[in-house]
Amino acid sequence: MSALLEVQGLTVRFGGLCALNDLSLRAQPGEILGLIGPNGAGKTTFINAVTGAVKATGSVNFNGRSISGLQSFKIARLGLARTYQIVQPFPEMSALDNVAAGALFSGAAPSLAKAREQAEAVLEQVGLGREAHSFAEELTLAQRKRLEVAKGLASNPRMLLLDEVNAGLNAAEIDEALQLIRSIAAAGVAILLVEHLMRVVSGLCHRVIVLHHGRMIADGQPARVLADEAVIEAYLGRRYAERMTVAVGG
Repeated sequence: MSALLEVQGLTVRFGGLCALNDLSLRAQPGEILGLIGPNGAGKTTFINAVTGAVKATGSVNFNGRSISGLQSFKIARLGLARTYQIVQPFPEMSALDNVAAGALFSGAAPSLAKAREQAEAVLEQVGLGREAHSFAEELTLAQRKRLEVAKGLASNPRMLLLDEVNAGLNAAEIDEALQLIRSIAAAGVAILLVEHLMRVVSGLCHRVIVLHHGRMIADGQPARVLADEAVIEAYLGRRYAERMTVAVGG
């Protein structure tokens, strides 16, 4: 199967700091791919580089064509959308108009009326239909996280890059977020998920990639990657490994 997203030799430097170092990966259509690693490992930098927010060397191909060097809005219109780790909606605009802005500019909706029509459908999809006319500043954190996902979906993506969409949520809210992510994937949208919660990674992802100091140190199915010695040493820690051993009766 041809890769939907193919990255070769992606490198990002900020002055003397190498934030991503010769990173190569492939994501398949319909795949839920986890991207994990310590703070500063390069996870958000990867999303920024792939979506044109920061300059990088190397090559990025999406859906069979090169997107290296393209502007972010053009990449979004090709079907590669993203969310942001720190949600920053337009606070004095309604949830509907926040999403309509995404449909209009990233999704290239032909008119404001059509953009609002798309926004209504997407808000229903993410469970915010009743909050469509609420100001974004009135929404809870969990609702603002869903609004961020809705803004990404408004561009009708083939792949959605989710940057820590579960951060700050309680257990019940995380369970609801996982149901939403599964439903998005079931509709045919590939997902790349930056995440720190291992129960989310192990329960949701088909495959997991681990970054450390800008380099990939593991790539594979969650159970194998989370038991990898290099991953334990660099990220998870011995206490996590011991808890997992006890949990499975080792």
